Amino acid sequence: MLAGLAPAFEVTGVDRSPEMLAIAARTVPGARLILADMTEFSLGARFDVVICVFDTLNHLPRLADWRAMFGRVHEHLAPGGLFAFDVNTTGRLRRLWHGAAFAMNFGEHSMMMDVRPAAERAEEGIGELSIWTVRIFERADGDMYRLHEERIPELGVPLATIREALEPHFDLLDAAGLDGEPATDESDRAFFAYRPRSA
Repeated sequence: MLAGLAPAFEVTGVDRSPEMLAIAARTVPGARLILADMTEFSLGARFDVVICVFDTLNHLPRLADWRAMFGRVHEHLAPGGLFAFDVNTTGRLRRLWHGAAFAMNFGEHSMMMDVRPAAERAEEGIGELSIWTVRIFERADGDMYRLHEERIPELGVPLATIREALEPHFDLLDAAGLDGEPATDESDRAFFAYRPRSA
């Protein structure tokens, strides 16, 4: 994302992973990169645009974390700025629970990924917690493979709840699904554009 924007704009990236920031530093050497949690960052600057894509918000397991992130965005947006983000919807995540695992080869290595409902429940009335299980089979030698496995939680939040969380400080500009249709809880993804509310 930063690499696509950097030629025309000054860009800043926030991530809590030093490894991801190292990759970003190599890919976009002119970017300002900050090691921070997206629910707690304080950069001492305002921005014309804040972007949070690739269902990053879904990785926050509690609605309180979503609200904290929205608060940080509001503090960092310039008047008239734009906040753009996307989410996996509750409907999509539920459909993935019942679907087959994804499988993909990349070079000599393979990956399998499936999505199931979490054993623990999300906060009452907030949404549903899903667990993405990612298994990477790294070819080690001949027919031997090394298994890397990670479980990644994602919180599906109803779109009405997202709108309510943003309503005190933001005005909705647009909410669309993948094909530009109005976003619903049954859309595969929902894309939002908001502006900070004028005082």
